[in-house]
Amino acid sequence: MIFISILSYNKSILEKYDHFLILTKEAEMKENSVLATIYENICRDTGKQNESAKLIAVVRLLTLSMLLHSLVCCVLVSITRHTGALAFSLFSPVLFLAVFVLSYRWSTFVSYCILNVCILFWSCMNVYCFGWNIGIQHFLVVLLVFVFFCKYRHEPVKILYAAFLFALRLFLFYYCRSHEPSIVLDDGLINTLQTVNTFFIFLSLGLVAYLFSSTTQEMEGKLIEYNRKLMKQANTDTLTGLFNRRRTMEYLENLLRAAETQISICLCDIDHFKRVNDTYGHDVGDVVLKKISETFQKRLPPDTFVSRWGGEEFLLIFPRLNGDEAITALETLRQKIREITFDGGFENFTVSLTYGLVEYDYHSDITTLLKEADEKLYVGKEGGRDRIVF
Repeated sequence: MIFISILSYNKSILEKYDHFLILTKEAEMKENSVLATIYENICRDTGKQNESAKLIAVVRLLTLSMLLHSLVCCVLVSITRHTGALAFSLFSPVLFLAVFVLSYRWSTFVSYCILNVCILFWSCMNVYCFGWNIGIQHFLVVLLVFVFFCKYRHEPVKILYAAFLFALRLFLFYYCRSHEPSIVLDDGLINTLQTVNTFFIFLSLGLVAYLFSSTTQEMEGKLIEYNRKLMKQANTDTLTGLFNRRRTMEYLENLLRAAETQISICLCDIDHFKRVNDTYGHDVGDVVLKKISETFQKRLPPDTFVSRWGGEEFLLIFPRLNGDEAITALETLRQKIREITFDGGFENFTVSLTYGLVEYDYHSDITTLLKEADEKLYVGKEGGRDRIVF
């Protein structure tokens, strides 16, 4: 009875735990759904033709950042009970909230321009009221980054706008040197506002740079991957995945030019491959080519350069092996290939390869080496096939 009670108790605990997991999962899904809905609403375009969905999303997110910044400043000023500063600070969140709401009615370009004007006006008024030391003037740098990242490609206008921002910042600096702030704050509040402003300036800069550059980085990544695929297609044989003749010639030229160790080169081909195609069909012939290519890659030394030279011919390059060492590797390979059984449909069969091997003598050119390897391959064919001629 005690044992049954324990089992019942454990079962009850497990059921409650499973129920808790289900509720937690449902809560996470609901939270993710809410966040996804919020993000979709922020990124919702204006519905007008030929307008950037990315730009309007950045405009709204930057506006929300400015709104949050304004609210934080309002809280800080209210804590100090500075009536004049609070009256001005309350204007800021109303301004940016209006810009955010109206961005769903205006076109993207109008929203972008209005936000620029609002930040300019807001920055100048903050400097006029509170002075230079709160650091609000650095939001002009945010506008500089914003204008150069945005979609509209009017380069002369961007340059003129950058010059205007530069001149405005200089003007505000010299104005503050000769004029006292309209609203005098105590040093503690000034330092706090300087910290808050610096944080939100970096947040805004990071937000603008990340959102605009993410698309560029994604496209650049896709372009790099596309180029990599093109290079692979240009350098490899489609059927076997081995290097093709073009890539092989490039590799040989570079290898022989900088040769410091012994190099061996082997030209080999499948014996009676035409008979395989004629008897079992070209599909089975393709299977033979693929399987032999896989065996090359698995059974030869790791640094061996393996390529499909053409048809049923393959070229094997051993960068650091002399002729005797290459023969040892080829003999192991020859035995492994002889052990492979292929399904011909109505019967099984095996294949063999003949190998013509040469060792680089440090003065022959590529044409001479390949010709010598081909001659030794021919000797092997005439001598009965399935052998290595060196």
